[in-house]
Amino acid sequence: PGARRMYRREPSVPLRSSSAALYNNLSVLRAGGRPLACFSAVHGPGLSLVTAAADGLGFSHRQLQAKEGGTALSTSLLTQAAWCVLPSRVLLVLTSQKGIQMYESDGSIMVYWHALDVAENSPGKLSVVVTELGAGSVHRDLEKWVCCPWLIPAPPVPPAGTSSGSVLVFDIPAKGTNITVSEVLEQHRDAITDIAAELGQAPDGAGDVVTADDSGSLCVWRAGEEFALLGKVPALGCSCSSVKLWNGVVAAGYGNGQIRLYEAATGVLRAQVNAHARWIYALDLAPETGKLLSGAEDSFVHVWKLSRNADTDDIEIEHCHAECVTDTQVCGARFCDPEGNSFAVTGYDLSEIIRYSRV
Repeated sequence: PGARRMYRREPSVPLRSSSAALYNNLSVLRAGGRPLACFSAVHGPGLSLVTAAADGLGFSHRQLQAKEGGTALSTSLLTQAAWCVLPSRVLLVLTSQKGIQMYESDGSIMVYWHALDVAENSPGKLSVVVTELGAGSVHRDLEKWVCCPWLIPAPPVPPAGTSSGSVLVFDIPAKGTNITVSEVLEQHRDAITDIAAELGQAPDGAGDVVTADDSGSLCVWRAGEEFALLGKVPALGCSCSSVKLWNGVVAAGYGNGQIRLYEAATGVLRAQVNAHARWIYALDLAPETGKLLSGAEDSFVHVWKLSRNADTDDIEIEHCHAECVTDTQVCGARFCDPEGNSFAVTGYDLSEIIRYSRV
């Protein structure tokens, strides 16, 4: 175990409220060249925003509440928040039972509201999962941005209702509020649980976006003037709670504690790891090194290294580090830099963000 100690614990970042038990309940924004990191975590109808200095000694806090259109406050629960870093702007996106809220990156100004029809989907909690497409996926003079309506059950309890599993594609202008829904993708039969855009360099035919649902099924898409479905991975029999896409490799985390690695171009399973003893809640990937971060209900956070064998082209996964967050149900885990030299963790009912950095 001593040989595997790659990271040490740093001073924690305090939260004004605790973190809810939601998949991927931590978002991190690090501005290029600045010694500040921004963190966010959801609890009930509110979002805690924290800006922390690199030394962890200075913090500024902001609270955002769920809204319904305009400026009217809402009692509906938030289910996710994420910074979407697009080539010409950064948006902070909040999702709730009632709709999608898009803000300027600091949360100061709402620039767009998209209402979701919840009447036909009750009694489940209607929400969305968000991701951004990188500069390589910019089309026309607009930036593509994707989100998915889904029903989020409280894992591992089965869903309370059925959602359409639709994926909404938004056109985002370089500035201003003229944001529109450009396309709706409908291939999933079960509730969408996560989506991810390519973080590295996709090989030919590998696709740009992967979507996952509550049955464990995956869909791989190619972005363009219109999105095209490239392939599907059949349902596994348990929920896929988190998914990442890097250099043509799909990394998927499941409710049975497994991490599975697939070829994005073919859907072929290349590796399978019994990574956790309980439900995986979060995956993240460091695009410059291929490090994979996983966090789960079993209180453990693991760092892995993905690579391809130069001789066989096989996808390989190596375990690099294990960290036990004692008596904590991990619900969010994110790298804080593209090399994977630091990461942050949130836990259910925990009023702090725990940080780690390379030794």
